[in-house]
Order: sequence, then structure tokens, then C-alpha cells
Amino acid sequence: MPQIAQIADTYASQIFWMLLTFGFVFFVIGQGMVPKVQATADARDAKITGDLDAAKAAFARADEAEADYRARDAESRAAVQATLARAKAEAAKAAEGQLAAADAEIATQIGAAEARIQAASQAAMQEIETVAADAARDMVARISGVEASDEAARNAVKAALAHG
Repeated sequence: MPQIAQIADTYASQIFWMLLTFGFVFFVIGQGMVPKVQATADARDAKITGDLDAAKAAFARADEAEADYRARDAESRAAVQATLARAKAEAAKAAEGQLAAADAEIATQIGAAEARIQAASQAAMQEIETVAADAARDMVARISGVEASDEAARNAVKAALAHG
């Protein structure tokens, strides 16, 4: 068979060109282009890793800043609450003092008013006794025609008022 006899001649030149082509491709692509592509991929990975590390560091700093803010906020709130409590206590003490002073003043005024009322009441009772004694003396004089003494009329009015 003539085809089989040509195999050695035909395949030998094909194998030669195939090895030459693969060698060329290996050296040009494998040794020239692949390292550049690999370097680019490594640089990209390094940049991504660096960016992720920077982002983590930024998040950590932000968390620290937030924690500091919250701590300062809590301290400020506590200080404000303490100041407010002191102000309320001082206001309550001041109000108690003013209320006590007002109560004392009102008690003094009530005492003075009660004393005036008592004095007026006693004066009115004496006036009533005097008017009643005069009226009783006039009635006795008109009815019986006898003149009663002032002292007898007053004693009779006092006795009537004590029973009445």
C-alpha cells in the first residue's frame, strides 16, 4: 500500500512543523505574554487586598469614632441629668423657703385679723350690753314708772345674755 509507505515521509515533516509551531507558541505566549498577564492579575489581586485592608481599617476607625461619640454623648447626657437634678432640687428648696415665708406671713396676718375680729366682737358685745341696758332701763321706766340704776340694768342684761 502506497499510503503506508508515505506515512514516514509525510508525518516526519508534519511532526517537525508541529514541534516548531508549538515551540514558537510556547516561547512567545508562554514565556512572553503569560508572565505579563500573571503580573497584571497579581497586581490586581494585591490592589484588591490592599483596598479591602484599607476599608477594614476605615471601618475599624469609624467604629472607634462612633464608640467615642457614644461615650461622650452618654457622659454629656449624664452631666445634663445631674445638672437638671441639682437645678430641680435647688428650685424645690427655694420654693419651700418661699412657701414657708408665705405661710408664716399668712399666719401672722390671720392672727392679727383674728385679734381684730375678737376685739371688734368684744367691743360690739359691750356696745350691745350698753344699748340693751339703756333700753331695759327705759322700758322699766316707761312700764313701771320706776327709775332703775345703770348697774342693775347692766346686771340684768348680762344675766339674760348668759342664759340666752
